[in-house]
Amino acid sequence: MVPPAVRRQAGLKSGDRLEFKVSGRVITILPKPLAADDEYTAAERRAIDHGIAQSEKQYAAGKSYGPFETADEAIASLNANLHRRSAAAKKLKSVSR
Repeated sequence: MVPPAVRRQAGLKSGDRLEFKVSGRVITILPKPLAADDEYTAAERRAIDHGIAQSEKQYAAGKSYGPFETADEAIASLNANLHRRSAAAKKLKSVSR
């Protein structure tokens, strides 16, 4: 058990997983990073996997942008796409009236 004052100083919370390393007579205690399996609930993992699958389908269908050589190229592409979507929305509004 780690004393409360030491936990506070180290930024550890009750229930945090710890990793112990021994070198000679020195013990080092480190926060143990979460394993990928522990990071998400089963429902969250299904939602993430579904989103990735959709993204891969869109990419395979050519619905992607880039690669870009510079940030300015990426920004220009985003702005052009925004203008196209805005124009399409205005056109749709005028047709539905």
